[in-house]
Amino acid sequence: MRCCVAETMKFPTLPLASLDTLWFQVAGTLCNLRCNHCFISCSPENHTLEMMSLERFQTYLDDAAAVGVKEFYFTGGEPFIHKDIFTMIGRVLEKGPLTVLTNATRIDAAKAERLAELREGSIYSLELRVSLDGFSPETNDPIRGPGTFDAAMKGFEHLVRADFLPIVTAMRSWAIEEDEERLMAFRERLAQAGCNRPRLKLLPSLKIGAEALRDAGYSEADFLTTEMLRGYDVSQLLCHNSRIASEQGLHVCPILVDQPDALMGETLADGMKPYALRHQACSTCYQFGALCSNASGQQVETARLERTVAA
Repeated sequence: MRCCVAETMKFPTLPLASLDTLWFQVAGTLCNLRCNHCFISCSPENHTLEMMSLERFQTYLDDAAAVGVKEFYFTGGEPFIHKDIFTMIGRVLEKGPLTVLTNATRIDAAKAERLAELREGSIYSLELRVSLDGFSPETNDPIRGPGTFDAAMKGFEHLVRADFLPIVTAMRSWAIEEDEERLMAFRERLAQAGCNRPRLKLLPSLKIGAEALRDAGYSEADFLTTEMLRGYDVSQLLCHNSRIASEQGLHVCPILVDQPDALMGETLADGMKPYALRHQACSTCYQFGALCSNASGQQVETARLERTVAA
């Protein structure tokens, strides 16, 4: 989202320091759910970005390996609605570690077991990140849809039985003062699912897409300036060392993947160019760090949870 103020502003430009991480928008903007906070408004009907073909995926993967990409992520939409998802996972695990972001509602015992087989057959790690937005149907389902909490928890339980330790991500839709209470409630529910070492990552609200309609969009003041980046550790920004590939081409980051002016070209080489941080959503990354990656925020929230439990 951009506003008229943007037309008169000069935005800071960030070069790509190195392509360490490549994301794949494997399911495009197609998803089996219709979450009312989704920043790219994914749904069963959203064809803004189509599912990635196996041929295009392989081209990007080979190019990534050639330039020394160190880790990979799958996102969507919902990756597990892609008919070739297990083939894609297997091919990535020949090249490097992989994290798959999922709502877990499509994970059954057989799929969890197949994921375990792929994990055991690789020297690289396979992580699963499961999206929940509450620790009960009452807190989750108003955002993700009726029945989604129970469906996600069943998928989560199948993953735990297959010896995965999924990272649970939740958008902070409550006041920050409620964090300890919410984290404890999450821990108790995940323990019931057999997970006694919970890994939790709280995400800030990205006020674009469906979330801008559910809550509120950004204000005209929510733009980055060159002055704001002086003395700032730009390695905290995902676009410093990451790009995302879709069926359409190479985009600057997962948050802006459906924004036309964030499409950098068709090849991996096109994505090596600098990018002007001209979207208001860039201010959220500036404030919270590379929020899409596993590292950002994860250890902080897990440490807070462990302190709470110990108390």
